[in-house]
Amino acid sequence: MLVRSSHEHGVTTLTLDSPHNRNALSSRLVAELHDGLRRAADDSDTRAVVLTHSGTTFCAGADLSEPTPTGPEALARLLRTIVELPGPVVARVDGHVRAGGLGLLGACDIAVASGASSFAFTEARLGLAPAVISLPLLPRLDARAAARYYLTGERFGAREAVRIGLITLAAGDEGPDEALEPVLEGLRRGSPQGLAASKRLVTAEVLRAFDRDAEEMAERSARLFASEEAREGMAAFLEKRDPSWVR
Repeated sequence: MLVRSSHEHGVTTLTLDSPHNRNALSSRLVAELHDGLRRAADDSDTRAVVLTHSGTTFCAGADLSEPTPTGPEALARLLRTIVELPGPVVARVDGHVRAGGLGLLGACDIAVASGASSFAFTEARLGLAPAVISLPLLPRLDARAAARYYLTGERFGAREAVRIGLITLAAGDEGPDEALEPVLEGLRRGSPQGLAASKRLVTAEVLRAFDRDAEEMAERSARLFASEEAREGMAAFLEKRDPSWVR
C-alpha cells in the first residue's frame, strides 16, 4: 500500500508512503490517493483530511522511472478531486516538494510546512512545464514569484513559500504538528454544511480555472512529455547528468 489512511477525532490522515521513489506520483499512488479521498468524502465523521508523507520528501512529482509516467488527465482529475472534496484538505509537509508535488499543495485548502522543507518547480530543467499543476496554483500564487520560480527552477524555503502564496504557514521551532493543532481544532468545530459551503467560496476561482483550462493544459503537458527535449531531460535526470542544453 502506497497511501496509508488513519482516522482520529474527526480528521482522516492520508500518508503518502512510497519513500523508495520519494513519494513520486506513480499510477498506483495516484489511484490509491483517489480512493482514500473518496472514502474520506463518504465518511460522515470526517471534518477534514490531512495529506502528509513518510520519509524526507512530501512528493517528488511524476514518477519518471515508469515506462509511461502518470498522464496529465489523471493528474488533473486528482487535483480537482482535492479541490472539490466537500471537507477541507490540509497539507502537512516536513521535507522536500518538487514539480507535480507542488500541485498537490496548490489543490489543498491549507498547507503547513516545517522550516526544513524546500520547494522547486523543476519542470523547465527537464524540457517540460508546470502546465496541469498551474490550474490550482496560478490563482493562488504571486504572479512575479510564479514567473521567477517556474523559469529558474530555484529552490526556496517555507518562509518564501508563505510569501508567494504556495503554503499557508511556515512552522517555527515547534514543528508542523504543533503548528497544525489550532488549525485542526478550528476545523473540528465546523459543521459539515458550514465547512462545505465555506470551501466552495474560497475554491470558486480555482474551479473556474479547471473548467476553462484543464483540457488545454493536459494537451500541452502531453505534447511536452512526448517531445525530444523532454526525453533528453528525463534521461539526464535518471542518469544523474546535465541535459545536453545546459551551458
